Amino acid sequence: MPGNKDTPKEIQPSLEKGLGTIRKQLKTLGAGPGVYRMIDSKGGVLYVGKAKNLKKRVVNYTRLSALPTRLKRMVALTHSMEFVTTHTEGEALLLEANLIKKLKPRYNVLLRDDKSFPYILLRDDHPWAQITKHRGAHKKNGEYFGPFAAVSAVNKTLNTLQKIFLLRSCSDSTFASRTRPCLLYQIKRCSAPCVGKISSDEYQGLVEDARAFLRSKKTDIQDRLAHQMQAASEAKEYEKAASFRDRLQALTRIQAHQSVYARGLGDADVIAIAAIGGQTSIQVFFFRGGQNWGNRSYFPRHSKDEKKEAVLGAFISQFYANKPMPKLILVNTIPEGRTLIEVAFSEKTDRVIKISKPQRGRRKDLVKEAEQNAVGALGRRLAENKAQTKILGLLADLFSIEGELERIEVYDNSHISGQNAVGGMIVSGPEGFIKNGYRKFNIRSKDLSPGDDYGMMREVFTRRFSRLVKEDPDRGMGKWPDLVLIDGGKGQLGAALEIMEDLGIEELPLVAISKGPDRNAGREQFHVQGQAAFTLPPDSPELYFLQRLRDEAHRFAINAHRTRRRKTIYSSLLDEVPGIGPGRKRALLNHFGSASAVKGAGVKDLEAVKGISKAIAETIYGFFHEQG
Repeated sequence: MPGNKDTPKEIQPSLEKGLGTIRKQLKTLGAGPGVYRMIDSKGGVLYVGKAKNLKKRVVNYTRLSALPTRLKRMVALTHSMEFVTTHTEGEALLLEANLIKKLKPRYNVLLRDDKSFPYILLRDDHPWAQITKHRGAHKKNGEYFGPFAAVSAVNKTLNTLQKIFLLRSCSDSTFASRTRPCLLYQIKRCSAPCVGKISSDEYQGLVEDARAFLRSKKTDIQDRLAHQMQAASEAKEYEKAASFRDRLQALTRIQAHQSVYARGLGDADVIAIAAIGGQTSIQVFFFRGGQNWGNRSYFPRHSKDEKKEAVLGAFISQFYANKPMPKLILVNTIPEGRTLIEVAFSEKTDRVIKISKPQRGRRKDLVKEAEQNAVGALGRRLAENKAQTKILGLLADLFSIEGELERIEVYDNSHISGQNAVGGMIVSGPEGFIKNGYRKFNIRSKDLSPGDDYGMMREVFTRRFSRLVKEDPDRGMGKWPDLVLIDGGKGQLGAALEIMEDLGIEELPLVAISKGPDRNAGREQFHVQGQAAFTLPPDSPELYFLQRLRDEAHRFAINAHRTRRRKTIYSSLLDEVPGIGPGRKRALLNHFGSASAVKGAGVKDLEAVKGISKAIAETIYGFFHEQG
């Protein structure tokens, strides 16, 4: 194969097929902008790319001498390609970012841990506005302030806002049912509008002050509080003066905590990247109205030879695919494709978006601070990964497993006397717990006797591994575990081994962990097929690590069981009532506060709920009272 002397011998036959696939597509491929997908023989997406000229971009994959070994392997795996043409290159960039987030191709730079951010919501659909934290789609009427880097940052800000502006945070149903002030009023964090402790005009003034503060608009709040405190003191209303003093102090503290570098910054995100040994850390700081609303670390997945500029460009494109973007993004490294990203973001938002690397002044200091955080986070990550890799090596030796442990699955069941039984599966690997790999299994079998843990384990393993056999029979997609741990003893291990035999699965290490004598932690017994049960020294790192895995599986299974039990309780009380759908159920719960309160309500009380007619009220009342 010409120009291909550096190609590994084992992929050369497949490489010919991959090249044939690409060359076939080139015959009919246009020269406009768009997005392409490279797909393997099982339908999995290997790579998503964009191009200003699709034909020129794709033809590069046929020039093997210019491709690194990693991309040669990708070409060798390519079985088919798909294309989407777009009107502009900017549109292609946005589509590429969305597809990467959705499909998670193995050869792309991939943003991980992309959870939605919390916001503060100041509602305007109620006469007495509520302030609360919010995560998810912005469907409620009101003004959203954020994003905040973490729930802790939201809670801290809300706590301060309650001290300064005394706005209610309770739900509408709680607000409507109050007959006397709650504890928040007693500790001076609410003005108690629910029981008329403040007039509508005064409360609306507090709402507007809070809105202005969150928007970081200059107001005379501090001066007004100082004057009100002085006036109350002169009138010898010392308790009232103390309240104004506490609010003034809270306002002064939060202003003092803002970074001097952020003053005058307005709305901006500061993004810094650090790279060590082929791994990267990206730190994102959120500034809104010059206020620092927290920061978060990211560790994108990419090949070790990927350049920082390319990683940062891919990160920024994916990061803002489902998030509002500020007008200014400050960076420590100019991302690859900066101009294109700016154009695409500007077209998407109908306003100018700028990505800038500051060279001097306060903004440079902010970027430097973010970069130092990125370096520190990456250093800690590498140290943790090194320790994790070492302990995984010890586990492989302990259980006589050849090769590296890339994926460990741990199983546990949770139930109360067989009711609302749930099986839980957690996943761990070299970088710690893999939360997006967790799965819960609602036990469906009607033939199990209450508390049949062995039968539950059989069902969980049947469902999990029959699907794996169907989807990835060759174990080439990274979905198969290298080690399976079961919270249980010989019985659970035997049940799991039965299923493995029925499905024809071999060479999959299974280990059961039982509590040991007196159920004492540190005396766990380990059960492996063909061996006598054994224990580990109480101070061994392997034992500590296995306990952590077992406890995480236990926590996950219990939480899944509690969630299912909670839903069952609601179902048993309301969902079986004739004529009660989701809308009426929601209205009843909002009005009465709980399903048990609905059960105890009279016909007239039920009629008072919006959407509940007299006939429906009588049906609800009759249902519960006939049920005894």
